[in-house]
Amino acid sequence: MEVKQIHTLINSVSKEVLGKTDIVQDDLTGIVDLGTEVFNQNAVDNYVKSLVNHIGKVIFVNRPYAGKVPSVLMDAWEFGSVLEKISADVPEAEENDTWNLQDGHTYDQDVFHKPAVTAKFFNSKVTFEVPVSITERQVKESFSNAAQLNGFISMIYAAVEKSMTIKADALIMRTINNMITETVLADAKAFGATAGDMAEANLASASTARCVNLLKLYNDKKDSSTKLTAAKAITDPDFIRFASYVMGTYADRLQSISTVFNVGGKERFTPKDMLHVVLLSDFAKAAQTYLYSDTFNRGDVLLPKAETVPFWQGSGKNYEFDSTGNINIKESGGKAVKISGVLGVMFDRDALGVCNLDRRVTTNYNAKAEFFNNYYKFDAGYFNDTNENFVVFFIA
Repeated sequence: MEVKQIHTLINSVSKEVLGKTDIVQDDLTGIVDLGTEVFNQNAVDNYVKSLVNHIGKVIFVNRPYAGKVPSVLMDAWEFGSVLEKISADVPEAEENDTWNLQDGHTYDQDVFHKPAVTAKFFNSKVTFEVPVSITERQVKESFSNAAQLNGFISMIYAAVEKSMTIKADALIMRTINNMITETVLADAKAFGATAGDMAEANLASASTARCVNLLKLYNDKKDSSTKLTAAKAITDPDFIRFASYVMGTYADRLQSISTVFNVGGKERFTPKDMLHVVLLSDFAKAAQTYLYSDTFNRGDVLLPKAETVPFWQGSGKNYEFDSTGNINIKESGGKAVKISGVLGVMFDRDALGVCNLDRRVTTNYNAKAEFFNNYYKFDAGYFNDTNENFVVFFIA
């Protein structure tokens, strides 16, 4: 074991802490142990210099990970594979003959009025598996007792569960991202896109009922001297107040039946208890910090109750807004879509989801080499229904 004398350093540090000297450079070389991947067997005692140091305590990095994605998980079923959604169109009104009776006129009551009913079928799954091999006999030599061995194996199982959660969460976010891109693609012409390809579209050029460019709506009401850029808008109290106002109106509008908030143009409404609101945490936290903290009647400017996500697709290397707020994918139909500055989405519970989830573990024992192979399998169906309400809020 290496032991370093630090009396000189600690005397200097004490004077800095007590305010007796100015702050100087502290030499921490060799003070804090950064660890090594492999134990140095040449580490011996400081007495007879020949006794190999022993491990005194073992800590297993075994921390469950619950994930942090919107709750869009639905139910599962054992038999069959197809998810069928049946909906009925709103019928048209006709003349009421009760108040238009004419002498000698026949009123036919036996006409059949067929209801307009449509069905949508979702019949696809995605799947993956995480394999892990478990041994017991071969690793006993590395531990002091059964408790340590059980802790080691428990840590491996927890790592697998963590991997499954990370991958499942990523797929849930891709389901939301795909719905965002499908919605933006439907309004591609408004943004100047050609052939429905959003890769080169100018998102700053327009704002639609389903794809709400909050920055454009804000700047359209301002003169040139008070217009904001996307980079400044997210921390500007006046813009956040405006964005909260717009989002609040949409939460109310979606409760009224309409055809303008879904790509399919169907008559749909979303009650409050079926409305999902997901906001980028950059924006939600900016509202708390820059707006709510100094607002007297904060209830009047609160954003709709929402779940938050730290990013839509990925964090990048530094969690900058240019990474967390961006989406760059090929959607289900293979079209390239790039969207920047996504602040949030509002959607009906039936607009997207994860259904028919099936997680299971299969195991086999290799008698020759004496180990177990565990295969953690994951199947689930991810769907987007563009006939349901879905609204995107972004700044560009």
